[in-house]
Amino acid sequence: MAAALRLSHTLRNSLFAPTRTNKSSNLLFCKFSTVNQISEPYDSNKLILDVKEKLEKDHHRLPVGKNGRDDEDMILWFLKDRKFDVEAAVAKLSKAIKWRQEFDVSKLSEESFKRIAGTGKAYIHESLDVNGRPVLIVVASKHFPAKEDSIENQKFCAFLIEKALKRLPNEEGEILGIFDLRGFGVENADLEFLKFMFDVFYCYYPRRLGQVLYVDAPFVFQPLWQLVKPLLKSYASLVRFCSVDTVRKEYFTEATLPAIFRD
Repeated sequence: MAAALRLSHTLRNSLFAPTRTNKSSNLLFCKFSTVNQISEPYDSNKLILDVKEKLEKDHHRLPVGKNGRDDEDMILWFLKDRKFDVEAAVAKLSKAIKWRQEFDVSKLSEESFKRIAGTGKAYIHESLDVNGRPVLIVVASKHFPAKEDSIENQKFCAFLIEKALKRLPNEEGEILGIFDLRGFGVENADLEFLKFMFDVFYCYYPRRLGQVLYVDAPFVFQPLWQLVKPLLKSYASLVRFCSVDTVRKEYFTEATLPAIFRD
């Protein structure tokens, strides 16, 4: 109980303290889109062209090509996220492309993260879940924010999202996120990173996060969740608190179950 109260006080101060900003992180709290499926209008091709034209006219300095201002698959994804509102899609997509430039997302590689990957605190599972989704696993007890570089952690997060998306057919679909919270303690709490992660998914990878599992969350995790939950608005519904047994029975087959959940 005492540890939870200390954590709540520390995180509350962190939440309402002035936010650090820099060119690399460029954290933006976007107006979240709804999680409901949006039907595609008959004239979606015309809307894609409208977005391309506006990006070329108003944001001509943005790059072209894969994940650039003329990437029609990416444009369609953002149009769906913005309910096929051209102006809203242009605004959100232009910010996403700028963020990708500042973060050098296209240059992130396995080689870049040998050290941090070696800690085993986050990785992409080798198998898909039963719904055909790539799985991003975070082992919270191996994360020590006070001893680590926050920007390196953020770039590693972006790299893992990119890696997960590449496992999808035509890179279309959603990711399952699993936070293994067994052994979580005050020293593992990182409100800044949680804010960054959800910001990234909803601002720069909209509709890519299908569900988040918080597995065997201890009591000390609750103050952190209570601070983060209001920031997520309707997207808090993507989070499910569950047990290891639930992960085994509902999300994987015996052959595809991640090793950390076998014991």
